[in-house]
Amino acid sequence: MKTRADDFSGLTVAMITPFKEGKIDFDALQEQVEFQVAAGTTAVSPTGTTGESPTLTHEEQHEVIKKTVEFAAGRVKVLAGTGSNSTAEALSLSKYAESVGADALLVIGPYYNKPTQEGFYQHFKAIAQAVGVPICVYNVPGRTGKAIDADTIIRLAEFDNIAMVKDATGSMDSASRIIAATDLTVLSGDDSLTLPFMALGARGVVSVVGNFAPKDVVALCAAMNAGNLDEARALHQKLLPLSCGTLSLATNPIPVKKAMQLLGRDSGEMRLPMTELESAPTEKLRRLLVDYGLLAE
Repeated sequence: MKTRADDFSGLTVAMITPFKEGKIDFDALQEQVEFQVAAGTTAVSPTGTTGESPTLTHEEQHEVIKKTVEFAAGRVKVLAGTGSNSTAEALSLSKYAESVGADALLVIGPYYNKPTQEGFYQHFKAIAQAVGVPICVYNVPGRTGKAIDADTIIRLAEFDNIAMVKDATGSMDSASRIIAATDLTVLSGDDSLTLPFMALGARGVVSVVGNFAPKDVVALCAAMNAGNLDEARALHQKLLPLSCGTLSLATNPIPVKKAMQLLGRDSGEMRLPMTELESAPTEKLRRLLVDYGLLAE
């Protein structure tokens, strides 16, 4: 069945924000975009959780989004993270991202203040009515402290430009209800659940491991969308140790940045309160990358 934003099917990479001596390293950011273009990635998503958006200033968020759009140059879509727990702030960021050419907006449910379901609805309604580009509702209760109920997301589907859901609830029931009741494009928010979510009718994943293993994630999504279940299962099993093992070591994006550093693709630098991965889990991460074939022994 055709969904509302089928052109976002496949792999969207939740990109890290590279830092060098405390500042954003735009040369490294450009290299990361080129890496994803070469891998056949559908979209890149800057300034999300993996991009350490909570520690970016508004000016830095603007610059990362603008530069990512420029570097992508239409070769890969840009799903810009523009969410906030303040509706006014999310509106401002969303309008800016649209103005500089972002293809769509990734808007997290308001965090910390724990709105009611009506509050979630009014928050996304305000943004949907203020911009023209597609919006992806990011439902991640593990980060925000409260889930956006399936009924609320189904209700939000009345707005044409609320087109996608990044579902990081881990709930098959919730995803099933949304898929059955709407034509929203559902994307898994967890790498390890890409295959089961797509079996329900999701169309892809917003991936963390796609930062360093995008080709296999692209292939997994393509196999599922083509109905090649045996191929998809094999790729799922191959990716599973990386998907589960990486993020079990520390809070995202700590192990992701360390993996990128080990692979020679990032400085590994983070901003407080995020700190560098400690030595013991670093060795476990190194072993995961070696066993996967990404890193030499």
